[in-house]
Amino acid sequence: MNFHNTLDFARQMDAQDPLRAFRQEFFFPQHGGREVLYFCGNSLGLQPKSVRARLLDELDRWATYAVEGHFKGERPWMHYHKFLTPPTARLVGALPHEVVVMNTLTTNLHLLMVSFYRPTARRYRILMEAGAFPSDQYAVESQVRWHGLDPEEAIIEVAPRAGEDVLHTADIEQAIESAGESLALVLFGGVNYYSGQWYDLPAITAAAHRAGAYAGFDLAHAVGNVPLHLHDWGADFATWCSYKYLNAGPGGPSGVFIHERHGDNPHLPRFAGWWGHCEEERFLMRKGFKPMRGAEGWQLSNAQVLSFAAHLAGLALFDAAGMEALRAKSLLLTGYLEYILDQSREHLPELYLITPRDPRQRGCQLSVRTGAQGKALSEYLNTHGVMADWREPDVIRFAPVPLYNSFEDVWHLGALLRQWAAAQ
Repeated sequence: MNFHNTLDFARQMDAQDPLRAFRQEFFFPQHGGREVLYFCGNSLGLQPKSVRARLLDELDRWATYAVEGHFKGERPWMHYHKFLTPPTARLVGALPHEVVVMNTLTTNLHLLMVSFYRPTARRYRILMEAGAFPSDQYAVESQVRWHGLDPEEAIIEVAPRAGEDVLHTADIEQAIESAGESLALVLFGGVNYYSGQWYDLPAITAAAHRAGAYAGFDLAHAVGNVPLHLHDWGADFATWCSYKYLNAGPGGPSGVFIHERHGDNPHLPRFAGWWGHCEEERFLMRKGFKPMRGAEGWQLSNAQVLSFAAHLAGLALFDAAGMEALRAKSLLLTGYLEYILDQSREHLPELYLITPRDPRQRGCQLSVRTGAQGKALSEYLNTHGVMADWREPDVIRFAPVPLYNSFEDVWHLGALLRQWAAAQ
């Protein structure tokens, strides 16, 4: 694609965009009587306009039926998690019984590590990326300490090479191979929250299995951003949140993937709860936990219906758009942002893209190192109607989300960068 740094070109691209109508399905914050330039969907997705009706439906059901809402109406609360299962499975490339929506992300990460991090005297180490999101670092550290181990010895972190910002797949594979029989678990992000790098999850999974370890993934920045095929890739487990690209609202629920080879094993240790017990016998109130088949057997409690309803509204939009079409637009839209940023470097040479330039190694997020004036630039953009994400010490993360961002959004961002440069 030959891009051009003109408003006419951006508008032409928007006119040709088969997904352009989805922008109208979302509320945008306003700035000076206009929609903001929202590039922060990697932190919190915009609100779908359909959410309000979904929530009101459940509030009306609560008002009308009270406790009997568990069994009456179009979507009885008793089975509410099941309504989210088919679109979730499609989104992550899983079989329906391999996924469930429940709890929140770090809670699920701990629950999954109960099952998949069971260290022995010989096999006790966890390998993860250096600079993982802090919640993952804290969860892993606390799990290691809970087993009486020293994090300095039990946790292996794979860092970029000197002078580089992203990881080489070969280095990850080499680290896994070097850990060998000491390795119990490989736990990686799907897309790194800081650099925006999309890791080669099939290669990491295969390397972990060659070493005799489990492969698990935190997909918070990957689900709804990049195409996933978790079942075919053979990942052992994964978990993610829904409030970023999936637009389920602040604190939205988490999803879980557990490959069927584990989900069909009722003897795999886990922390149990009433909602994970065999649903045919659930109301017999007997002792003796009998897990449901698949990922549902890891549930603890019944659905948080109001947050699940918001999530269901967002998932419906993904089903309507289709992940293949979203990825196709994302490649173009993110490519245009890359081009605009490169054009801006003529006047702002300190801007430096740390996200891989290979589209196969990234989703829609581009992270830009900004230099000494970066914080001031970030504040300038914010006061001029741009919502992006500043990360210490000097990075701005821009995420043009294909469901609701436009090429014109990207062009206007470039115009503001030029205005900033001219004012310096």
